[in-house]
Amino acid sequence: MSNMMRNLFNQLKSKEFRQYLMSTHFWGPVANWGIPLAAIADLKKDPTFISGKMTAALTLYSVMFMRFAWRVQPRNLLLLACHVTNTAAQTTQGGRFIKYHYLDK
Repeated sequence: MSNMMRNLFNQLKSKEFRQYLMSTHFWGPVANWGIPLAAIADLKKDPTFISGKMTAALTLYSVMFMRFAWRVQPRNLLLLACHVTNTAAQTTQGGRFIKYHYLDK
């Protein structure tokens, strides 16, 4: 186990990892995580506040950028994870919107 930890530490100290941490390939997805985190936090809020149009727009946005994150070279798995999470959260919000406005009446 000690050798594995040493290898991990050496990877984290590498010039390549430092360059990755200073790139838009890292900071773009980090900044983007605010969208799915806000959607997840909103899952506990009253569904009267959900905007159906905004939820649909954010769902489509994330679906399109999932493809981009997969196709860009090198692949941006951090961005892909962000948009997969956002698609799931927005789809859940969309379901809550439909249930509240159309099914619970």
